[in-house]
Amino acid sequence: MTLTPPRAPDVRVRRLTTTLYGYSFLEEFVLLYPVYALLFSDTGLSVRQISTLFALWSVTAVLLEVPSGVWADAVSRRLLLWLGPLLTAAGFALWVLLPSYGAFAAGFVLWGIGGALGSGALEALVHDELERLDAADRYARVMGRARAAGLVAVMAAMGLAGPVLTWGGHTAVGAASVLACLLTAAVALRFPEHRTPATGHHTWSGTLRAGLAEARADRSVRGALLLVPAVSAVWGALDEYTPLLVRETGVADGTVPYLLLLVWSGATAGSLLAGEGERLGTRGLAALLAGSGIALAAGAVEGSPRGLILVALAVGGFQAANVLADARLQRRIKDSGRATLTSVAGLGTELATIAAFGGYALIATGHPHSTAFAVFAVPYLATAALLLLRGSPATEPRR
Repeated sequence: MTLTPPRAPDVRVRRLTTTLYGYSFLEEFVLLYPVYALLFSDTGLSVRQISTLFALWSVTAVLLEVPSGVWADAVSRRLLLWLGPLLTAAGFALWVLLPSYGAFAAGFVLWGIGGALGSGALEALVHDELERLDAADRYARVMGRARAAGLVAVMAAMGLAGPVLTWGGHTAVGAASVLACLLTAAVALRFPEHRTPATGHHTWSGTLRAGLAEARADRSVRGALLLVPAVSAVWGALDEYTPLLVRETGVADGTVPYLLLLVWSGATAGSLLAGEGERLGTRGLAALLAGSGIALAAGAVEGSPRGLILVALAVGGFQAANVLADARLQRRIKDSGRATLTSVAGLGTELATIAAFGGYALIATGHPHSTAFAVFAVPYLATAALLLLRGSPATEPRR
């Protein structure tokens, strides 16, 4: 009897995915996340100074998003995934060793550079390695689990930051964060990489031109590029205001973190179920976005902790749609420009998120947070309608 060989070498796929899940967890397991604002305040910084630090962080990420993606296509993606956490570790070390406005600013710049180096490079490396192993159809499932691992790490860091801060102060929290970054860099060295830059694209400018030319020439690539920020940006902005929405339901401040865990659990579940969502097709994705938008609006205006269950369901839908939008983009672009175009999509997300911050400020200034959340459900309904109108040209795989 002849046995049919497996579609992909499972051992190599398992090594890739195990490395990815470990990398994703450690990258987000940073105890400084929930308490670094306290460090800034305890050092004596004003609210205005803290806001300028956040702005510097955002500007760094925006400016380097596309150049770092081009570099990932021109050289080694694994190299960038290794270098990024080291720069972030250096930034966190500056915060703890030399707490001052200048050190905090330098740390945010290093953190912004480190994050930009990994943006686009990780998705491109994982997709190409899965494709090489004849397992590209697993991409959405694998990336969904990776993002779930990152969300679990964030929740774990939130739970551990308080006890560690009480025990050893900001120094202990900072040391643990630096260690997590160093471990992330070490795990990055385990990533397999079997690609070389395409002939004629070895220069930075040549790689950029090749990636942008593909987007100009292929309508489906352009549609997929636009879909990523349309799905990701609004929720990325609303996430920052979720504690205020929870507090507005009337619960005590001590209860807010527990209800936030409910929302984060929804996001984690959405990531884990993203692989199953690839069966939905265009109409299914549109229905997912529309249903999640309706759940977001209904849960927000309900005005009680019960409504947060609907918000958690909506967040799960948005998270799954985010993974699916990334998977659709990866299926359309070629290996030579994969990280470049993924970073272009990331740049669009960053800019759209900044615009969403501005819009939220305008709405929430004179209205409750629940109203602002309900209004921001509208872009998802519009995106769902556009998906249905565009049909298969914008959504079906090119290859």
